[in-house]
Amino acid sequence: MDTRPDDPIADSDVRDETEGGPVKTFLEHLEDLRWVLIKSLAALALGFIVCLLASNWIIRILTYPLKITPYSPPNTQQVQIYFGSNKLGTIAIDPNDLALWGIPTNQSLTLRVAPIPTDSNRIILGLTHEIATHPPGDNPPVELVTLGPAASFILAFKMALYGGAVLAAPFILYFICEFVFPALKPIEKKYVTRGLVTGVGMFLVGVLFCYFVMIPVSLRASILFSRWLGLAVYQWRAEEYVSFVIQFMLGMGLGFQVPVILIVLVKLRVLDYKLLARARPYVILINLTLSAILTPPDLVSQIMMAIPLQLMYELTVLLAWFFTRKSKFTQQIQ
Repeated sequence: MDTRPDDPIADSDVRDETEGGPVKTFLEHLEDLRWVLIKSLAALALGFIVCLLASNWIIRILTYPLKITPYSPPNTQQVQIYFGSNKLGTIAIDPNDLALWGIPTNQSLTLRVAPIPTDSNRIILGLTHEIATHPPGDNPPVELVTLGPAASFILAFKMALYGGAVLAAPFILYFICEFVFPALKPIEKKYVTRGLVTGVGMFLVGVLFCYFVMIPVSLRASILFSRWLGLAVYQWRAEEYVSFVIQFMLGMGLGFQVPVILIVLVKLRVLDYKLLARARPYVILINLTLSAILTPPDLVSQIMMAIPLQLMYELTVLLAWFFTRKSKFTQQIQ
């Protein structure tokens, strides 16, 4: 068949190959967008329900960084006090004061007050003690408590909301890609697809790095600073702790997305090496601001978050320079 330049079929094929998929009307785009929203909301609802049913497992995962935080400072040792099976609290005592009990370092003491019946039908209170070795992570240095009858429900709802969003995120991205990809050129689809796959991996790396490294150090710094001020650190509100851990992990995960986004924009020639290099002072300020918002107000945590973010940006600038040189070299050969 003769495909003349003015042939509409040939023009449509060329347009589909270079500019995207078939052209749709405005109402057809609205209909596609409506289905994207419906499917995204359904994924969010399903993820919310799953996480709500698994709230007891999620709280164990979120409290693990607190359990692996060092049990107590070097010059103190914790003593747990019980009345029967009910825990009254935890106090910190100098190990030298526990020498009278014959308790070595790195072992914990439990004092238990319990009623003891006698032959005279009277009940007296007896004090017993238990000595046990507690491995790292067996007992957290701070207990999490809920204050109020609705606090537990609010806590479970918050965990389910964040967890559902994380579970639904891959599906929502897929739905958005289905809507956007037909309008992209083949080269744009290629780089965006690579960016999405790499972004998922970088998000997981950021979350795991925060979970196993940054959060325990941040919690340790917070506990030590409170004790340096002479304040007792035995209990924290569970809602505040969960919000802190979730926001910290999500912040680091999203922060690890920045290099991926910038590299994709560089490959698409929206950004270049010179522009990224000139933006370095502003990026430093942005990283410091994010670190101050997403971490506790201690210098150690803020520096631990700001440094990886800045290092990743510097790596991005280096990769942008490399891609620019490679592109120029390829053009010269051609």
